[in-house]
Amino acid sequence: MHDDRNLVEARLKRVLDERVRPAVYPESVQLDVAVWHAPGEPVPVAEGLAAEPGPIEVGARWGAPWGTSWFRVTGTVPEAWAGKTVEALLDLGFDENMPGFQCEGLVYRPDGTPVKGLNPRNQWVRIGAPVEGGEEVRLHIEAASNPVILDYHPFLPTRLGDKETAGSAPQYTLTRMDLAVLDETVWQLVLDLEVLGELMAELPVESARRWEILRAVERALDAIDLQDVNATAARARERLAGVLATPAVPSAHRISAIGHAHIDSAWLWPLRETVRKVARTTSNMTALIEDEPDFVFAMSQAQQWAWVKEHRPEVWARVKKAVADGRFVPAGGMWVESDTNMPGSEAMARQFVHGKRFFLDEFGIENDEAWLPDTFGFAAGLPQIIKAAGAKWLLTQKISWSQTNKFPHHTFRWEGIDGTRIFTHFPPVDTYNCSMKGSEIAHAARNFKDKGVARHSLAPTGWGDGGGGTTREMIAKAARLRDLEGSATVVWETPDAFFRKAEAEYPDAPVWVGELYLELHRATLTSQARTKQGNRRSEHLLREAELWAATAAVRTGFPYPYEELDRIWKTVLLHQFHDILPGSSIAWVHREARATYERLAGELTAIIESAQRALTGEGEAELVFNAAPHPRAGVPAGGARPPATEGRTALTPRPDGGFVLDNGLLRIEIDARGLVVSAYDIEADRETVAPDAAAGLLQLHPDFPNMWDAWDVDEFYRHTVTDLTDVDEIAPGDDGTSVRIARSFGGSRVTQVLSLAPGERRLLFDTEVDWHETEKFLKLAFPLDVHAERYAAETQFGHFHRPTHTNTSWEAAKFEACNHRFVHVAEPGWGVAVVNDSTYGHDVTRTVRTDGDLGPTTTLRVSLLRAPRFPDPETDQGLHRFRHALVPGADVGDAVREGWRINLPERRISGAGEVAPLVAVDRDAVVITAVKLADDGSGDLVVRLHEAHGGRVRATLTADFAVSEVTATDLLERSLPETPSYDGSCVALRLRPFELVTLRLRRAEVH
Repeated sequence: MHDDRNLVEARLKRVLDERVRPAVYPESVQLDVAVWHAPGEPVPVAEGLAAEPGPIEVGARWGAPWGTSWFRVTGTVPEAWAGKTVEALLDLGFDENMPGFQCEGLVYRPDGTPVKGLNPRNQWVRIGAPVEGGEEVRLHIEAASNPVILDYHPFLPTRLGDKETAGSAPQYTLTRMDLAVLDETVWQLVLDLEVLGELMAELPVESARRWEILRAVERALDAIDLQDVNATAARARERLAGVLATPAVPSAHRISAIGHAHIDSAWLWPLRETVRKVARTTSNMTALIEDEPDFVFAMSQAQQWAWVKEHRPEVWARVKKAVADGRFVPAGGMWVESDTNMPGSEAMARQFVHGKRFFLDEFGIENDEAWLPDTFGFAAGLPQIIKAAGAKWLLTQKISWSQTNKFPHHTFRWEGIDGTRIFTHFPPVDTYNCSMKGSEIAHAARNFKDKGVARHSLAPTGWGDGGGGTTREMIAKAARLRDLEGSATVVWETPDAFFRKAEAEYPDAPVWVGELYLELHRATLTSQARTKQGNRRSEHLLREAELWAATAAVRTGFPYPYEELDRIWKTVLLHQFHDILPGSSIAWVHREARATYERLAGELTAIIESAQRALTGEGEAELVFNAAPHPRAGVPAGGARPPATEGRTALTPRPDGGFVLDNGLLRIEIDARGLVVSAYDIEADRETVAPDAAAGLLQLHPDFPNMWDAWDVDEFYRHTVTDLTDVDEIAPGDDGTSVRIARSFGGSRVTQVLSLAPGERRLLFDTEVDWHETEKFLKLAFPLDVHAERYAAETQFGHFHRPTHTNTSWEAAKFEACNHRFVHVAEPGWGVAVVNDSTYGHDVTRTVRTDGDLGPTTTLRVSLLRAPRFPDPETDQGLHRFRHALVPGADVGDAVREGWRINLPERRISGAGEVAPLVAVDRDAVVITAVKLADDGSGDLVVRLHEAHGGRVRATLTADFAVSEVTATDLLERSLPETPSYDGSCVALRLRPFELVTLRLRRAEVH
């Protein structure tokens, strides 16, 4: 037989595009349209419905950027259409290639009942099936004219990302407002031909199945009268029935499809628009659930559920019913799909606390899975947190985006820093917006790396980001793929059902140890520095507020601010979403974030000060409050005392220019360029700075990645570097313990104050940058005279080691990585820490000196600022302040302690007397991360702690108040089976490396 394959396939494409698809709606009439443009921000539904619209015609331009327009469409179903299925086709000016990234609408009935969302791939509204003819149609559309930020030429700078700079030019053209007859037979034929055509294209050319499908498609095309498709569609479908009925082979890959609409809680739109995106999508999905009995939809992010409840009660009622029916599934158990690299220990824990508690309170549902398809890599401390929250599974997708190395598994057990293992799945479909295309299904089956020992994978199915979720076409395709020869099988299932099957079939899944590093989007550790500083500051203010409010509540009966802390925590957690904290959202989002963080800082400071006043009473004695988990300067952790007497720091000129700072512990030499050329550990008789190098060196790189400006920094940025050594001014500080250096470069100016306080083993770097560069990357370098093959970076509830070498492509790809409060580099017996108050990105490299002093130099560089132009063209312009400290002679314990200290500066107030800590531990390695009252209002004290040095430890926790009972709990403060050893005054602890423990101390008397 001659090979006519290309001929038939080309024929199929043209007939589908030009004849069959247009015949889905064979008859139509125009609707009458009127519009009212809301003058400012979105208005309540009742106001929009009541507004008096003016005339508008199809073809007219509408919609200023970020505006809201209320369309009213009216018409009458023709009498001649009686007995037919009729739909309204409402095209606001959609581009079908951009679901979720342009205008959107939500359709209402005149009484305010939501019908469904309007999206580029979902423009229909059912009027009747069948109609009687003569029905009056009246619908209202709340249409959002969200501008296109990420266009066909992506990453171009635009002012559309903030309402304050976007202008008022109309963004869209009203395209179609019709009533139309739906020919369901033709619609089904379209799906038959699409599924078979897509499957055929994925099969080997030499396979018999491909040719069987080709011949069946050819016979179906022969059966279609191209001048009367509607009359001949049924005949064409008959000729396809046989190949559609052939069952899959027993070994076929098995896909669990779950309805999905990944909605970024903010990204190329502000938070307020996400509230409406969620309402549109949930309206769509509840309507689809009513029409499709097999369909199951899952939605993560408790914050988004809470938005529906608060802002769209009429939609919430439908959601609650669908949840009760088991068809609309709360997924993930987190407040938002957060970044997991940068949130601190407590914040990461609270993501699960608040997320899981919302689903438990609202629906009585306990989530066993963490659901993070789009997060930019996963910190090594996360498995223990997931387990401590009562969950046991993880789903993500983003690791498939890695540029250098292909991850070796799709289903595996992920082991964290403490040894906890979590059953984890990466869907091999390589998307969280699966649309049931044949190419996607075939890719999932081919790509699945665990063939031979497992055969199940998950496919999150639906358009996200306001694209409307799953469509009826996707469901129709899945129905045909349920059991079809040549394809993987597809069945709609909940995440729980999938994970149970996957875990049962693969009990000996391979293990991946350590972080799940995304080899992409590394610059999100640095972009939008003020957002990151706001997060770090908020996390530590929350620690202080809980600690001092709980202490005051137990000591004095101070009213513990449950509601305020709950609200503030949820706001901070929201802003840890994986496009807000990483700095990859539009200008509007970050402008609002800065204002929010400032407001929260004021509220938390007020709580702290009120609690401290309640604790100290009125008096003239100067007291130092220490909120850090370690004693310092004679003040116990979690207590307050008068300040200790300090020593002395000598500041002297250096013969060749510059200055020397010496406090008897460290001797710091700052040369005439304002650079640290020596940081000498006097006790250890050891130099910190590498020979012929200088620490505190600011380095400037060009920074123009190939894609994803705010997200990415590409390795080639290192090829060009400018050392900022020119100095405008160097002078001693007024306090006699510091040196001030000023520099200018480009359009920017930087001032550094280097301080060595009496009695301290740390050199402080206070850096102020007035930043006005574009597409540049600013680093702060510390070349260290340390021979280290690995270094430690703090992560949640511990630290994680990374190599300093690039032996393999896996190590080379980690050229920019995340730390929390410290990075530690060491040889046996001596090390150096660099701690920070608000930065996350860094790099560590090793070189070997060949001239003079042989030996390795380990260079740690802290990432300070970037200047990408997309999606925010003014990213980080303006004034910034950073604080870092170089700690020579530091072991890991010193790094932990100094990291906490720089983030929790002492507070000094006047009062009547000392404040004793509520609880204390007797081992430096055990760090208390939270002291708070129990969330249930019982008055019990909750203490969370962990082993922080990476070794086993025995410790004693002592409570300085009457305790009647001590129980171990999970993160949600629910009792666990294990019983702590408590003798009436002390709790005996035995912790493995990095083990996390939460204790609940019941107070003997609650006032």
